Amino acid sequence: MTAVAMALDALFADAHLARDVVYIAEGGAPALVRAILRRADDTTGFGEARLWSETTRVDLRVAEVPQPRPGDRIEIDGEPFLIQGEPVRDRERLVWTVDLRPA
Repeated sequence: MTAVAMALDALFADAHLARDVVYIAEGGAPALVRAILRRADDTTGFGEARLWSETTRVDLRVAEVPQPRPGDRIEIDGEPFLIQGEPVRDRERLVWTVDLRPA
């Protein structure tokens, strides 16, 4: 195991940074996985206008969720979300970042 992988394991184990969520692949069984939530505001330029929106993104370990896909479901504290857009992996290919929308 690389030093980066060990550091990520420590981050995902930290109760202040990560939490348990339920991941349900389309047509699959629910699985309890660890996720780091990021609910930042996002500002997008559209012509001369700047649009503000709330976002919900989560980081998931590739070891726990090898192939997340748009339409897969994630439940956070019982609140359902769907993955939208294509998930993006980090440079080390250990973590997925996925955008969510309410289901």
